[in-house]
Amino acid sequence: MALRIIFMGTPEFSVPTLRALKEAGHDVVAVYTQPPRPGGRRGLDLQKSPVHQAAELLGIPVLTPLNFKTEEDRQQFAEFDADVAVVVAYGLLLPEAILNGTRLGCYNGHASLLPRWRGAAPIQRAIMAGDAETGMMVMKMEKGLDTGPVALTARVAIDENMTAGELHDALMLKGARLMRDAMAKLENDDLPLTVQSEDGVLYAAKIDKAETRIDFSRPSRDVHNHIRGLSPFPGAWFELEIGGKPERVKVLASERAEGMGEAGSVLDDQLTIACGSGAVRLTKLQKAGGKPMLAADFLRGTPVPVGTRL
Repeated sequence: MALRIIFMGTPEFSVPTLRALKEAGHDVVAVYTQPPRPGGRRGLDLQKSPVHQAAELLGIPVLTPLNFKTEEDRQQFAEFDADVAVVVAYGLLLPEAILNGTRLGCYNGHASLLPRWRGAAPIQRAIMAGDAETGMMVMKMEKGLDTGPVALTARVAIDENMTAGELHDALMLKGARLMRDAMAKLENDDLPLTVQSEDGVLYAAKIDKAETRIDFSRPSRDVHNHIRGLSPFPGAWFELEIGGKPERVKVLASERAEGMGEAGSVLDDQLTIACGSGAVRLTKLQKAGGKPMLAADFLRGTPVPVGTRL
């Protein structure tokens, strides 16, 4: 028999999992997502989340509580009489009343190899730390932050030039298949659970805007990992004088390169920049309000002479 599932998610990352559960024949009785937020070109129009839009197309009822502090919200959740809740990047901490509000509990799709990178930004932090591997895990949720027992794991290699956006897309699809498999096993009462180790715990703190500026005084490996870990959003950046005034320029891709010099100085006509040790070549950039462009196209419109300090 198909499971009665409440799905809880918000960004594009969650959408393939919602679709996979529906296509697998489960009865998705409700979708919970973050409320519409101001957006659009002027930031004035209320924008429904990607999960909200996907659920409407699938004909699934959508609920958008600010939290679950009211008895009314908790009672409404319970009245769906669901077998299980599936959570993928929902964006709210769930109280115990919700964690225990279905027959089989809540299962979370998390984008790391737990217990490494518990928390809000596991994809970015894995790349920024230079990890060679990450993955998706399905775990049974409990009160602690990403501390629950793990059911299934799928590993993904991180190429040395892979960006957070590329890893996001790979994990998004991997996670959908993994959750589909997990729910099939749960349906057959055959889903294993393994308690997480307390060794190797790391927390993936939310990305702070204050840490997005590129520090070229760091070793080239760290600079490169910083750039790709923040690409495409929010984007690592440096400041460059353009038209007589300083402007921020985002770097969306880079590669490690040969060269040495004063940290932050331009070494050649290919945007090779000296770091604290070694160098990085900036290969894809974006001016404020502009479109992403390859370095050669950027330089045609914005010359950056050798010796310039970024």
